[in-house]
Amino acid sequence: MIFLETERLRLRNVVPGDAGEMFDYRNNEICSRYQRGQTKDLPGIEQMICRRGEDTLSLQQPCLIGVALKATDGLIGEIVVMPNDETISLGYTFSYKHHRQGYAYEALSALILKLREMAPDWEFISFTHPENRASMGLLTKLGYRNLGYIPSMESQAFGKWVKESTIEEIARLQPEKGV
Repeated sequence: MIFLETERLRLRNVVPGDAGEMFDYRNNEICSRYQRGQTKDLPGIEQMICRRGEDTLSLQQPCLIGVALKATDGLIGEIVVMPNDETISLGYTFSYKHHRQGYAYEALSALILKLREMAPDWEFISFTHPENRASMGLLTKLGYRNLGYIPSMESQAFGKWVKESTIEEIARLQPEKGV
């Protein structure tokens, strides 16, 4: 199923033919350096694609989206949409072969607009490793605000359309200055 198309990209379900490319970038140091908990072995990736290949974009359950070049339908990355308690969290990995070409921004911009239409009052939160400058720059370019470091998650939190109560809650999770 195709969820969205942009000028250069197709956001679609993952398919068995994506396994080799996903295995390649998930096991590349440039892409995997800041990722946690991703399946990296080929049989595990193939099984995950079988389980997640029929995901639908909804507000009730997580969804794995393959990002493919429109011209070739070749996989260049993935986005995970995780809706929970009126909050949408996005996680993403893009192949090192396609970094710095605007693909992540193009895909996430379109997806965020679609999700905002689906959930106009929901908050959007994303977490990234505090040393992942590229991801933090991308989130800022997408209009997310840096909400601070959360030690228990070892992550920098970024939010878009967040409520004051969420900002205060995240502030409470941060280490005290001067300690």
